[in-house]
Amino acid sequence: QVRTPDCTVELEKDMPMDQPSVKVTIIANGAAKVECAKAEVHFPDGSIVVKENKFSLCRCGQSSGKPFCDGTHKTCGFVG
Repeated sequence: QVRTPDCTVELEKDMPMDQPSVKVTIIANGAAKVECAKAEVHFPDGSIVVKENKFSLCRCGQSSGKPFCDGTHKTCGFVG
């Protein structure tokens, strides 16, 4: 489970033990790329978005589609 101010991400738990269930790659000056079989993103209002395979989470705080990355980090000067 991953928590941010905007959402909680629940990851699929039924992966074989010899395979990672999720891979999170922090992109320099960019997003957090998430690779997993399936994830549920839970929002404070109770809504849930299901994502499969790959998606990116915003790290710059400027995305218009938070918590998901929309590429704004490329133009807002985000360093991190």
